[in-house]
Amino acid sequence: MAEQLLINASNNNTPIIITQTLRTIKEQNDLYAQGRTKPGRIVTNAKDGASYHCYGLAFDVALIVEKKVIWNKNDNNHNKIDDWEEIGKLGEQLGLEWGGRWKFKDIPHFQLTFGLSITDLKAGKRPV
Repeated sequence: MAEQLLINASNNNTPIIITQTLRTIKEQNDLYAQGRTKPGRIVTNAKDGASYHCYGLAFDVALIVEKKVIWNKNDNNHNKIDDWEEIGKLGEQLGLEWGGRWKFKDIPHFQLTFGLSITDLKAGKRPV
């Protein structure tokens, strides 16, 4: 699905790149510490395996504009719709959950949970 999103985004003149996929629990905890006990801004509320990234079920993307990777709002294809909104809709059309719809917005984030909760995953359940 990630590869298909790359293709669909390119066909929509909103090219993207995958920036993050699988994370170890240590990597997730380090990211959680950012903006709390480490420098930087807060970018996640998930720690200790509480992210679908820790189970290979999530990925993050960034926009490519003039050969540069960006995460800010943009309208590269000049259709008066933010490119992130377009990318989010393209992912949702594939059946992915988009972090741009969450209360704590995570606009670059997409995941496919297969109906499994983080509690299920922590207990060892996996998609079939």
